[in-house]
Amino acid sequence: MPDAQYFMRILATLLLAITLTACSSIPSNTISIHSGNLSSAEESTITQHLYRQYQDWRGTPYAYGGMSKRGVDCSGFVYLTLRDQFGAYLPRTTEKQVQTGYHIDEDELAAGDLVFFKTGSKVRHVGIYMEDGKFLHASTSRGVIISHLDNVYWKEHYWHARRIR
Repeated sequence: MPDAQYFMRILATLLLAITLTACSSIPSNTISIHSGNLSSAEESTITQHLYRQYQDWRGTPYAYGGMSKRGVDCSGFVYLTLRDQFGAYLPRTTEKQVQTGYHIDEDELAAGDLVFFKTGSKVRHVGIYMEDGKFLHASTSRGVIISHLDNVYWKEHYWHARRIR
């Protein structure tokens, strides 16, 4: 007959399996952006989710440290967008987000990739690439907007991009 230690190991294994399953599940109304290379249909779906987020947040003012429609900063908006639209959780700050995923070249950008900018000696800005050179972000001057990477300002301050899938 098995002893108490055996049952404790079985119980611990079951609890670990349940915990890992719960942590890895994604709500059915979200799509995964962690699947590596995307088909054109998957990329289109991600872009649609990003446009939906833009419609919901369009014009929300910039507020450093903000995490609501009363005011949001760039990294908070990225955090909320990936959480709400895709069930993905990133660190909250630009400093930590820039360490997430892996570096990609600008010519490899796909919907959902993070784009980073150096806007000052220690200041960083982040947005989410959409399509056709456009990215979604919380601008310090105009709030939540869609901008273009070819814009003189963004082109001059472009730093690099990260893929988080």
